[in-house]
Amino acid sequence: MSFFNKVFASIGIGAATVDTKLEKSNYFGGEHVNGVVVIKGGNSEQHIDSIYLTLYTTYIRESDDKKYTDYAPIEKVRISEPFTISSNEQKELPFSFQMPFDTPVTYGNTRVWVATGLDIKNAVDPKDKDYIEILPNKLTESVLSSIQQLGFKIRKVECEQAPRRFRTHYPFIQEFEFIPVNGEFRSKLDELEVVFISQDKNQAELLLQVDRKARGLKGLLSEALEMDESYVKLSVSNSDIPQLTEKIRTSIQRFS
Repeated sequence: MSFFNKVFASIGIGAATVDTKLEKSNYFGGEHVNGVVVIKGGNSEQHIDSIYLTLYTTYIRESDDKKYTDYAPIEKVRISEPFTISSNEQKELPFSFQMPFDTPVTYGNTRVWVATGLDIKNAVDPKDKDYIEILPNKLTESVLSSIQQLGFKIRKVECEQAPRRFRTHYPFIQEFEFIPVNGEFRSKLDELEVVFISQDKNQAELLLQVDRKARGLKGLLSEALEMDESYVKLSVSNSDIPQLTEKIRTSIQRFS
């Protein structure tokens, strides 16, 4: 085996490559992701400690009063034991993992992708990136649809750096920003922001930020001091879906 081939492989020239092929390109939170990883050997034999898949998303991070687009891992899955791939050999490894229920939906500027990497000692770790679409599951879709039935329209959807009090196992939260365009809240609210604090198969914890319109001098002062915003925590489940619009309406009315 050529010494130069080994050296080149260690710096990424003529090294093993990886290509992940997903069963499809769009998923719901909680759905199983199936596919196969194709590894092609390079110019020399290489020992691979593991193959791993990492699910990432983008989010907006603030630092020194400036905003930056950053990325964060959502899930990491190891799909192989250590093995050796020979020069020009090709291996295919099937895999399956469950998409986390709280994976952000790819609305607005939110991007989600699967990055595949080979853990190779003393060598460049080749990676492959596959962007996917995350669709809202039944409960998430029902929440968003109910809010729109109340006369709201989505203005912006973005993952943002989470305040410490709302930070769980991710450094971000996904925020849905609505504005009232018709209905009873048009003259009462400036906007409504909705965050899914947690989600699983059957239920979700929501945080609603209700931003009231300024009314008179007191209202203008409250708005100037950012005291016109109220927060509502709301638990919803699949069993609530038939009455979800009314449940959300009642929660908003308390502070509108």
